[in-house]
Amino acid sequence: MSSSRSKRTIGHDEFDPVGTLSLIALYFLILVAMWLFMYFVEFVGNDPTVVGLL
Repeated sequence: MSSSRSKRTIGHDEFDPVGTLSLIALYFLILVAMWLFMYFVEFVGNDPTVVGLL
């Protein structure tokens, strides 16, 4: 019983890394949300709220 396996090669034009691009976009959105939190909550007010309570 012999089974023949065929190997499919994917060229450069056929490769579409949608998952990788979506992960990079998700990480970028998380960084933007963290920056907005730090800017608007911590540094816009007169006194810091979380950092430097002393």
